[in-house]
Amino acid sequence: MGEGGSSLRVQIMQARPILALVLIQFGYAGLNILAKYALDAGMNNYTFIVYRHAIAAAAMAPFAIVLERNKWSGMSFSIFGKIMLMGLLEPVIDQNLYYLGMQITTATFTSAMSNMIPALTFLMALVLRLEKVNLRSLHGQAKVAGTMVTVGGAMLMTLVNGPALNLPWTKGRQSHQSSTNQQQHTIRGALMITVGCVCWACFMNLQANTVKSYPAHLSLTTLICLMGALEGALVTFAMERGNVSIWILRKGPTLCVVLYGGIVSSAITYYIQGVVMKEKGPVFAAAFNPLSMIIIAILSSFIFAEQLYLGGILGAVVIIIGLYLVLWGKRKDEPEGVQMMPIDQQMASINGNAETLNGDSVKKVTTVECV
Repeated sequence: MGEGGSSLRVQIMQARPILALVLIQFGYAGLNILAKYALDAGMNNYTFIVYRHAIAAAAMAPFAIVLERNKWSGMSFSIFGKIMLMGLLEPVIDQNLYYLGMQITTATFTSAMSNMIPALTFLMALVLRLEKVNLRSLHGQAKVAGTMVTVGGAMLMTLVNGPALNLPWTKGRQSHQSSTNQQQHTIRGALMITVGCVCWACFMNLQANTVKSYPAHLSLTTLICLMGALEGALVTFAMERGNVSIWILRKGPTLCVVLYGGIVSSAITYYIQGVVMKEKGPVFAAAFNPLSMIIIAILSSFIFAEQLYLGGILGAVVIIIGLYLVLWGKRKDEPEGVQMMPIDQQMASINGNAETLNGDSVKKVTTVECV
Protein backbone atom coordinates (compact mmCIF):
# COMPACT_ATOMS: atom_id res chain seq x y z
CA MET A 1 0.00 0.00 0.00
CA GLY A 2 2.84 2.35 0.91
CA GLU A 3 4.74 1.62 -2.30
CA GLY A 4 1.57 2.12 -4.37
CA GLY A 5 0.89 5.50 -2.76
CA SER A 6 4.49 6.56 -3.26
CA SER A 7 4.37 5.52 -6.93
CA LEU A 8 1.16 7.50 -7.48
CA ARG A 9 2.72 10.55 -5.83
CA VAL A 10 5.77 10.25 -8.09
CA GLN A 11 3.55 10.09 -11.18
CA ILE A 12 1.59 13.16 -10.07
CA MET A 13 4.81 15.10 -9.46
CA GLN A 14 6.13 14.13 -12.89
CA ALA A 15 2.85 15.12 -14.57
CA ARG A 16 2.70 18.58 -12.99
CA PRO A 17 4.95 20.37 -15.54
CA ILE A 18 3.02 18.79 -18.43
CA LEU A 19 -0.35 19.74 -16.96
CA ALA A 20 0.86 23.28 -16.24
CA LEU A 21 2.04 23.82 -19.82
CA VAL A 22 -1.17 22.38 -21.26
CA LEU A 23 -3.20 24.81 -19.13
CA ILE A 24 -0.97 27.66 -20.37
CA GLN A 25 -1.88 26.77 -23.95
CA PHE A 26 -5.58 26.85 -23.07
CA GLY A 27 -4.95 30.30 -21.62
CA TYR A 28 -3.18 31.45 -24.79
CA ALA A 29 -5.98 30.06 -26.95
CA GLY A 30 -8.59 31.94 -24.94
CA LEU A 31 -6.60 35.17 -25.24
CA ASN A 32 -6.22 34.77 -29.01
CA ILE A 33 -9.97 34.42 -29.46
CA LEU A 34 -10.76 37.34 -27.14
CA ALA A 35 -8.02 39.56 -28.59
CA LYS A 36 -9.17 38.90 -32.18
CA TYR A 37 -12.70 39.90 -31.20
CA ALA A 38 -11.52 43.05 -29.39
CA LEU A 39 -9.07 44.10 -32.14
CA ASP A 40 -11.78 43.72 -34.79
CA ALA A 41 -13.99 45.88 -32.58
CA GLY A 42 -11.41 48.70 -32.66
CA MET A 43 -9.13 48.09 -29.67
CA ASN A 44 -5.63 49.54 -30.20
CA ASN A 45 -2.95 46.83 -30.04
CA TYR A 46 -0.28 49.17 -28.60
CA THR A 47 -2.31 50.32 -25.59
CA PHE A 48 -3.67 46.81 -25.10
CA ILE A 49 -0.13 45.52 -24.56
CA VAL A 50 0.76 48.42 -22.21
CA TYR A 51 -2.33 47.96 -20.03
CA ARG A 52 -2.02 44.19 -20.11
CA HIS A 53 1.48 44.16 -18.67
CA ALA A 54 0.84 46.99 -16.23
CA ILE A 55 -2.01 44.91 -14.78
CA ALA A 56 0.23 41.82 -14.75
CA ALA A 57 2.96 43.68 -12.84
CA ALA A 58 0.41 45.05 -10.34
CA ALA A 59 -1.04 41.56 -9.82
CA MET A 60 2.32 39.89 -9.15
CA ALA A 61 4.05 42.66 -7.17
CA PRO A 62 2.35 41.98 -3.79
CA PHE A 63 3.32 38.30 -3.91
CA ALA A 64 6.90 39.16 -4.88
CA ILE A 65 7.20 41.69 -2.01
CA VAL A 66 5.80 39.34 0.64
CA LEU A 67 7.36 36.05 -0.46
CA GLU A 68 10.66 36.95 -2.13
CA ARG A 69 11.93 40.13 -0.50
CA ASN A 70 14.92 38.27 0.94
CA LYS A 71 16.03 37.16 -2.54
CA TRP A 72 16.35 40.66 -4.04
CA SER A 73 20.00 40.89 -3.03
CA GLY A 74 20.82 38.57 -5.93
CA MET A 75 19.92 41.29 -8.46
CA SER A 76 22.83 42.60 -10.55
CA PHE A 77 23.27 44.97 -13.49
CA SER A 78 23.67 41.97 -15.78
CA ILE A 79 20.42 40.38 -14.64
CA PHE A 80 18.55 43.69 -14.81
CA GLY A 81 19.86 44.18 -18.36
CA LYS A 82 18.48 40.76 -19.30
CA ILE A 83 15.11 41.70 -17.76
CA MET A 84 14.98 44.91 -19.81
CA LEU A 85 15.80 42.92 -22.95
CA MET A 86 13.11 40.33 -22.14
CA GLY A 87 10.59 43.12 -21.64
CA LEU A 88 11.45 44.45 -25.09
CA LEU A 89 11.58 41.09 -26.90
CA GLU A 90 8.29 39.51 -25.84
CA PRO A 91 5.81 42.07 -24.43
CA VAL A 92 6.76 44.82 -26.93
CA ILE A 93 8.17 43.50 -30.22
CA ASP A 94 6.66 40.01 -30.32
CA GLN A 95 3.16 40.89 -29.12
CA ASN A 96 2.82 44.04 -31.22
CA LEU A 97 3.83 42.21 -34.39
CA TYR A 98 1.69 39.22 -33.41
CA TYR A 99 -1.47 41.29 -32.96
CA LEU A 100 -0.80 43.43 -36.03
CA GLY A 101 -0.51 40.19 -38.01
CA MET A 102 -3.69 38.87 -36.40
CA GLN A 103 -5.64 41.99 -37.38
CA ILE A 104 -5.01 41.39 -41.09
CA THR A 105 -5.33 37.57 -41.02
CA THR A 106 -7.21 35.23 -38.67
CA ALA A 107 -6.69 33.87 -35.17
CA THR A 108 -6.17 30.35 -36.54
CA PHE A 109 -3.61 31.48 -39.14
CA THR A 110 -1.70 33.51 -36.54
CA SER A 111 -1.57 30.58 -34.16
CA ALA A 112 -0.49 28.24 -36.98
CA MET A 113 2.39 30.51 -37.94
CA SER A 114 3.55 30.68 -34.34
CA ASN A 115 4.21 26.95 -34.38
CA MET A 116 7.67 27.59 -35.75
CA ILE A 117 8.56 28.60 -32.16
CA PRO A 118 9.55 25.05 -31.04
CA ALA A 119 12.07 24.70 -33.89
CA LEU A 120 13.47 28.21 -33.38
CA THR A 121 13.74 27.69 -29.62
CA PHE A 122 15.41 24.32 -30.15
CA LEU A 123 18.04 25.76 -32.52
CA MET A 124 18.77 28.73 -30.23
CA ALA A 125 18.99 26.46 -27.17
CA LEU A 126 21.57 24.31 -28.96
CA VAL A 127 23.64 27.38 -29.85
CA LEU A 128 23.42 28.72 -26.28
CA ARG A 129 24.08 25.24 -24.85
CA LEU A 130 20.84 25.27 -22.88
CA GLU A 131 19.87 22.02 -24.57
CA LYS A 132 22.09 18.99 -25.12
CA VAL A 133 21.39 16.48 -27.88
CA ASN A 134 23.21 13.21 -28.42
CA LEU A 135 22.30 12.29 -31.99
CA ARG A 136 23.78 8.82 -31.48
CA SER A 137 21.19 8.00 -28.82
CA LEU A 138 17.58 7.11 -29.55
CA HIS A 139 16.17 9.74 -27.18
CA GLY A 140 18.33 12.47 -28.75
CA GLN A 141 17.02 11.52 -32.18
CA ALA A 142 13.48 11.52 -30.78
CA LYS A 143 13.82 15.12 -29.56
CA VAL A 144 15.04 16.33 -32.94
CA ALA A 145 12.48 14.29 -34.87
CA GLY A 146 9.67 15.33 -32.51
CA THR A 147 10.46 19.01 -32.94
CA MET A 148 10.49 18.67 -36.74
CA VAL A 149 7.31 16.57 -36.74
CA THR A 150 5.54 19.15 -34.56
CA VAL A 151 6.45 21.99 -36.93
CA GLY A 152 5.49 19.79 -39.90
CA GLY A 153 2.08 19.15 -38.39
CA ALA A 154 1.58 22.88 -37.91
CA MET A 155 2.49 23.52 -41.54
CA LEU A 156 0.11 20.74 -42.59
CA MET A 157 -2.70 22.49 -40.74
CA THR A 158 -1.74 25.77 -42.40
CA LEU A 159 -1.07 24.76 -46.01
CA VAL A 160 -3.21 21.67 -46.65
CA ASN A 161 -6.98 22.07 -46.56
CA GLY A 162 -8.54 18.97 -48.09
CA PRO A 163 -12.28 18.36 -47.86
CA ALA A 164 -14.27 20.75 -45.67
CA LEU A 165 -15.88 19.34 -42.55
CA ASN A 166 -19.51 20.37 -42.52
CA LEU A 167 -19.95 20.77 -38.80
CA PRO A 168 -23.47 21.40 -37.51
CA TRP A 169 -22.59 24.66 -35.72
CA THR A 170 -21.05 26.26 -38.86
CA LYS A 171 -23.96 25.61 -41.20
CA GLY A 172 -25.89 28.70 -42.23
CA ARG A 173 -23.38 31.07 -40.59
CA GLN A 174 -21.10 33.48 -42.41
CA SER A 175 -17.44 33.43 -41.46
CA HIS A 176 -16.08 36.64 -39.95
CA GLN A 177 -13.00 36.45 -42.15
CA SER A 178 -12.87 37.93 -45.65
CA SER A 179 -11.14 35.58 -48.10
CA THR A 180 -10.19 38.41 -50.48
CA ASN A 181 -8.69 40.51 -47.71
CA GLN A 182 -6.94 37.47 -46.30
CA GLN A 183 -5.22 36.69 -49.63
CA GLN A 184 -4.06 40.30 -49.96
CA HIS A 185 -2.53 40.50 -46.50
CA THR A 186 -1.37 36.93 -45.80
CA ILE A 187 2.27 37.53 -46.82
CA ARG A 188 2.49 40.78 -44.87
CA GLY A 189 0.91 39.21 -41.81
CA ALA A 190 3.13 36.12 -42.09
CA LEU A 191 6.28 38.27 -42.10
CA MET A 192 5.14 40.15 -38.98
CA ILE A 193 4.31 36.95 -37.16
CA THR A 194 7.61 35.32 -38.19
CA VAL A 195 9.67 38.17 -36.72
CA GLY A 196 7.52 37.98 -33.58
CA CYS A 197 8.19 34.23 -33.30
CA VAL A 198 11.95 34.82 -33.47
CA CYS A 199 11.62 37.33 -30.62
CA TRP A 200 9.49 34.88 -28.60
CA ALA A 201 12.08 32.10 -29.04
CA CYS A 202 14.84 34.51 -27.93
CA PHE A 203 12.71 35.45 -24.91
CA MET A 204 12.21 31.82 -23.84
CA ASN A 205 15.91 31.01 -24.04
CA LEU A 206 16.84 34.21 -22.23
CA GLN A 207 14.28 33.52 -19.50
CA ALA A 208 15.58 29.97 -19.09
CA ASN A 209 19.11 31.37 -18.73
CA THR A 210 18.06 34.11 -16.28
CA VAL A 211 16.12 31.90 -13.85
CA LYS A 212 19.29 29.91 -13.21
CA SER A 213 21.11 32.95 -11.83
CA TYR A 214 18.06 34.73 -10.37
CA PRO A 215 15.57 32.08 -9.18
CA ALA A 216 13.13 34.60 -7.64
CA HIS A 217 10.34 33.69 -10.06
CA LEU A 218 7.66 36.05 -8.74
CA SER A 219 10.01 39.04 -8.73
CA LEU A 220 11.36 38.17 -12.15
CA THR A 221 7.84 37.96 -13.59
CA THR A 222 6.90 41.29 -12.00
CA LEU A 223 9.96 43.05 -13.43
CA ILE A 224 9.51 41.59 -16.92
CA CYS A 225 5.89 42.79 -17.01
CA LEU A 226 6.84 46.21 -15.58
CA MET A 227 9.60 46.68 -18.17
CA GLY A 228 7.22 45.52 -20.88
CA ALA A 229 4.63 48.10 -19.82
CA LEU A 230 7.16 50.97 -19.65
CA GLU A 231 8.91 50.11 -22.92
CA GLY A 232 5.56 49.47 -24.57
CA ALA A 233 4.36 52.92 -23.48
CA LEU A 234 7.38 54.53 -25.15
CA VAL A 235 6.65 52.63 -28.38
CA THR A 236 2.98 53.66 -28.19
CA PHE A 237 3.84 57.35 -27.77
CA ALA A 238 6.16 57.08 -30.78
CA MET A 239 3.70 55.23 -33.02
CA GLU A 240 0.48 57.02 -31.97
CA ARG A 241 1.60 60.59 -31.44
CA GLY A 242 -1.29 62.92 -30.61
CA ASN A 243 -3.89 60.14 -30.53
CA VAL A 244 -5.11 60.47 -26.94
CA SER A 245 -8.32 58.51 -27.48
CA ILE A 246 -6.47 55.17 -27.65
CA TRP A 247 -5.62 55.45 -23.95
CA ILE A 248 -9.28 55.44 -22.92
CA LEU A 249 -10.02 52.00 -21.49
CA ARG A 250 -13.75 51.41 -21.89
CA LYS A 251 -15.77 49.09 -19.73
CA GLY A 252 -17.12 45.90 -21.20
CA PRO A 253 -15.39 43.36 -23.47
CA THR A 254 -12.22 45.46 -23.92
CA LEU A 255 -11.62 45.72 -20.18
CA CYS A 256 -12.25 41.98 -19.76
CA VAL A 257 -9.71 41.17 -22.49
CA VAL A 258 -7.08 43.40 -20.87
CA LEU A 259 -7.65 41.87 -17.42
CA TYR A 260 -7.60 38.34 -18.80
CA GLY A 261 -4.47 38.99 -20.84
CA GLY A 262 -2.65 40.63 -17.94
CA ILE A 263 -3.47 38.16 -15.18
CA VAL A 264 -3.74 34.85 -17.07
CA SER A 265 -1.56 35.17 -20.18
CA SER A 266 1.20 37.37 -18.77
CA ALA A 267 1.48 37.16 -14.96
CA ILE A 268 0.55 33.51 -14.41
CA THR A 269 2.02 32.29 -17.70
CA TYR A 270 5.44 33.94 -17.31
CA TYR A 271 5.68 32.66 -13.74
CA ILE A 272 4.74 29.04 -14.49
CA GLN A 273 6.84 29.02 -17.64
CA GLY A 274 9.90 30.19 -15.71
CA VAL A 275 9.45 27.56 -12.99
CA VAL A 276 9.06 24.75 -15.54
CA MET A 277 11.95 25.92 -17.73
CA LYS A 278 14.33 26.02 -14.77
CA GLU A 279 13.79 22.27 -14.36
CA LYS A 280 13.00 21.13 -17.92
CA GLY A 281 14.58 23.73 -20.21
CA PRO A 282 13.15 26.03 -22.91
CA VAL A 283 12.67 23.32 -25.57
CA PHE A 284 10.34 21.33 -23.31
CA ALA A 285 8.17 24.42 -22.73
CA ALA A 286 8.15 25.48 -26.39
CA ALA A 287 7.10 22.01 -27.56
CA PHE A 288 3.61 22.61 -26.19
CA ASN A 289 2.94 25.71 -28.32
CA PRO A 290 1.22 23.85 -31.18
CA LEU A 291 -1.52 22.68 -28.82
CA SER A 292 -2.97 26.19 -28.74
CA MET A 293 -3.56 26.07 -32.50
CA ILE A 294 -5.69 22.95 -32.15
CA ILE A 295 -7.72 24.62 -29.40
CA ILE A 296 -8.07 27.86 -31.38
CA ALA A 297 -9.16 26.05 -34.55
CA ILE A 298 -11.95 24.32 -32.63
CA LEU A 299 -13.06 27.44 -30.75
CA SER A 300 -12.92 29.60 -33.91
CA SER A 301 -15.29 27.21 -35.65
CA PHE A 302 -17.82 27.89 -32.88
CA ILE A 303 -17.25 31.63 -32.36
CA PHE A 304 -16.19 32.96 -35.79
CA ALA A 305 -17.74 30.16 -37.91
CA GLU A 306 -14.30 29.43 -39.40
CA GLN A 307 -14.37 26.31 -41.55
CA LEU A 308 -12.47 23.23 -40.40
CA TYR A 309 -10.81 21.01 -43.00
CA LEU A 310 -9.55 17.44 -43.04
CA GLY A 311 -5.99 18.71 -43.45
CA GLY A 312 -6.33 20.57 -40.19
CA ILE A 313 -7.43 17.44 -38.35
CA LEU A 314 -4.55 15.40 -39.79
CA GLY A 315 -2.13 18.19 -38.87
CA ALA A 316 -3.43 18.15 -35.30
CA VAL A 317 -2.76 14.40 -35.06
CA VAL A 318 0.79 14.89 -36.38
CA ILE A 319 1.38 17.67 -33.82
CA ILE A 320 0.36 15.37 -30.97
CA ILE A 321 2.70 12.63 -32.25
CA GLY A 322 5.59 15.10 -32.45
CA LEU A 323 4.87 16.41 -28.96
CA TYR A 324 4.90 12.85 -27.60
CA LEU A 325 8.32 12.22 -29.19
CA VAL A 326 9.76 15.36 -27.58
CA LEU A 327 8.36 14.46 -24.16
CA TRP A 328 9.67 10.90 -24.44
CA GLY A 329 13.13 12.13 -25.46
CA LYS A 330 13.26 14.67 -22.62
CA ARG A 331 12.19 12.03 -20.10
CA LYS A 332 14.93 9.66 -21.23
CA ASP A 333 17.46 12.48 -20.83
CA GLU A 334 16.93 12.43 -17.08
CA PRO A 335 18.92 9.98 -14.94
CA GLU A 336 16.89 6.97 -13.89
CA GLY A 337 17.08 7.86 -10.20
CA VAL A 338 15.83 11.39 -10.84
CA GLN A 339 12.92 10.09 -12.88
CA MET A 340 11.71 7.96 -9.99
CA MET A 341 11.98 10.61 -7.28
CA PRO A 342 9.60 13.51 -6.64
CA ILE A 343 11.09 16.99 -7.00
CA ASP A 344 11.28 17.65 -3.24
CA GLN A 345 13.18 14.37 -2.71
CA GLN A 346 15.53 15.27 -5.57
CA MET A 347 16.37 18.56 -3.83
CA ALA A 348 16.83 16.80 -0.48
CA SER A 349 19.20 14.33 -2.12
CA ILE A 350 21.21 17.15 -3.68
CA ASN A 351 21.41 19.00 -0.38
CA GLY A 352 22.25 15.80 1.46
CA ASN A 353 25.26 15.12 -0.73
CA ALA A 354 26.61 18.66 -0.32
CA GLU A 355 29.66 19.34 1.78
CA THR A 356 29.04 21.36 4.93
CA LEU A 357 31.78 23.43 6.55
CA ASN A 358 32.13 23.33 10.34
CA GLY A 359 35.12 25.32 11.58
CA ASP A 360 38.35 23.88 10.12
CA SER A 361 36.85 20.45 9.45
CA VAL A 362 34.74 19.36 6.55
CA LYS A 363 31.88 16.99 7.11
CA LYS A 364 30.34 15.14 4.24
CA VAL A 365 26.75 14.07 4.61
CA THR A 366 25.95 10.90 2.73
CA THR A 367 22.57 9.80 1.55
CA VAL A 368 21.14 6.58 0.21
CA GLU A 369 20.84 6.83 -3.54
CA CYS A 370 17.57 5.81 -5.12
CA VAL A 371 18.17 2.91 -7.47
